[in-house]
Formats: sequence, C-alpha cells, structure tokens
Amino acid sequence: MKFLFKLMEAFGTSGNEESVRAMISKEIKPYVDDLSVDKYGNLIAHKKGALPKVMLAAHMDEVGLMIKSIDDRGRIAFSNVGGIEPLVLVGHAVHINKKGNKVHGVITTEEVSNDFSVEKMPKIADLFVDTGLSKTALTKLGVKPGEYLMLDHKVNHHLGNKNLIAGKALDDRIGCYILTELIKKIKSSKNEIYFVFTVQEEIGLYGAKTSAYKVEPDWAIAVDVTNSDDRAPQPTIELGKGPCLTIKDADMISNKCLNNHLENIAKKIKIPIQYDVSDFGATDAANISISKEGVSSTVVSVPVRNLHSTISIAHKNDIENSITLLRELLKNPPKLCLT
Repeated sequence: MKFLFKLMEAFGTSGNEESVRAMISKEIKPYVDDLSVDKYGNLIAHKKGALPKVMLAAHMDEVGLMIKSIDDRGRIAFSNVGGIEPLVLVGHAVHINKKGNKVHGVITTEEVSNDFSVEKMPKIADLFVDTGLSKTALTKLGVKPGEYLMLDHKVNHHLGNKNLIAGKALDDRIGCYILTELIKKIKSSKNEIYFVFTVQEEIGLYGAKTSAYKVEPDWAIAVDVTNSDDRAPQPTIELGKGPCLTIKDADMISNKCLNNHLENIAKKIKIPIQYDVSDFGATDAANISISKEGVSSTVVSVPVRNLHSTISIAHKNDIENSITLLRELLKNPPKLCLT
C-alpha cells in the first residue's frame, strides 16, 4: 500500500488537486490505452474494450481550509473547503506555501478551555490562525485571501493494530488507490472502461458532473469511503466487516440491479459486504446518475472512522476486499442493469 501512503501525504484540497493528479498520472500511464485531463481538471484513464461503457470514479480532492481575511493584528480568518469539523482544528498546526517557503501557524480561538459545552462548541467563524506575524509582515510574504491553509501532519500509517491505517485524506485517496490497483491488475476488459479521478467532489460533486457528460457511461460505480459508526452502542457499519454497498444517501438511490449483481459476486468469492442507508452525505454517483438521459449507478465504499476530520482510520482488509470485488465485477460485468 505504499502508493496509498504517498497519496495520503499529498495536499489536494478541492480546487487544488494538481499534485495528486500528477502522482496518479505517473503511476497509471503505462497501464492504460489513453490518458487525458478534461477542461475541469478530471483525470480520465481509458482501457479499450467492447460496449457498454463503464465508468469508475474516485475523487482526488480532500476537505481543507482557505484564507478569508487578515485583520490588523495579523490574525488569519479562514473558510472551510468542504465539510470539516471545527472542534478537531483547535490547536492544529498549519502552514502556507509561499515560493517554496512555509509560513507556519496554529489554529486557535479567543478562548480555549477543556470544558467546551455544547452551546460553546466553536464554529469555523470563531477560529483563526496565529502565525506570530503582523498583517504587514504577512502581506510582504505574499499571504493573502484565497491561499490554501495546509494542515500539518506527521502521518502515522499504522496504529497499534497493524491491520488499521491512519492518516489524512483517506476520503478519498482510498478510492483513488483502489482505482490505480484495478488499472494495474486488469490486463484486458470485456467492456470499455473509463477510470475517472474527479475534482471538487467535496464542494458539490462537480468533477463527476462534467466527466460523466464527456464519457457518457452506460453504468457507473463511485468508489469512495463512508462513515463507520462501530463505536456506537448499535453499530451499522464497522471496520473490517467488508466494503459497503450504498442503498441510498442524501442525494440518490442506487441502482438495484447493480447492487444485486455486486451482492451475488461477493457471495461467490466469499467477501463480506455491508449496506449503507443514510440521510446524510453524497458521492460522485449522485451527479453521474443524472447525467444526460441517466446512468445506472451505485457506490462501493470503504468504512472509515473520523470521517472529515484531520486524521481518519481504515482497515486494510476492507480496502483489499473492495479491490477484489470490483476486479471481479469488471471481469464479469452485468448483462443488463442499463435502465
């Protein structure tokens, strides 16, 4: 999983996915027939085959922060890019890249204590970055609104349990890793396959919308992560219990035929699966499914703890089982499921 760890360490907040795209492009170029970047910034890898067209999508972007303003005392206010929990940001080290140099700072608030009550939980608007520099000094360094704030991490790829991995941007570098592994493992295909690494999923599923319009798939799978609640009294999605099939989320209901086909494959190859029925969140599949006249779509996701926080946790077996499941799907694609 060395390439996954490299992807996790790359910075790629929504709208700033270039470095992630370059890494993936270099990794997969020898294994595909065509490789292109569309006008919106999506990376589209193509393996030739017979119709129908298949699209597998994973988003390159991660949630993050952007400078909003700098006050007279040099305090940097910021906006969230995608959904990120404010509470996990307090005390977090950040930096701003300026011409190869890093301007370091710490996220803080007017009053930090150990007894946050529900009523006093900080919001993004309550937080600011303290660099120890004045507004004049920051301006001279070229720091200005619109710059991305990079969250500093010493990535711990392994926890005490060696089956678990931890780090930033598992959402959705896990999906990107799964697609790169599929590209390498699939030598020939019964279908025309497009592996699409999308941009700006975290702020509106936008890359999926433009790329699906270009590819015109007949059916599609979004490969993403989903929230594990295995610390709850009655968990529904747990680490190590297999990949999830989305039944519904906030923005779509998955194609029953595709889900049934995936279920049958999982039973045949003895891979455990879980089911994701949620009132919250959405994936690239939502916009792919309504492209043009409609696309039969579903989601295969890997459970993670601490979704949309600075460090998330996933189980290696869930990642490997997702690769195996999707590889078998592409070897034995559904004959129907086109409506």
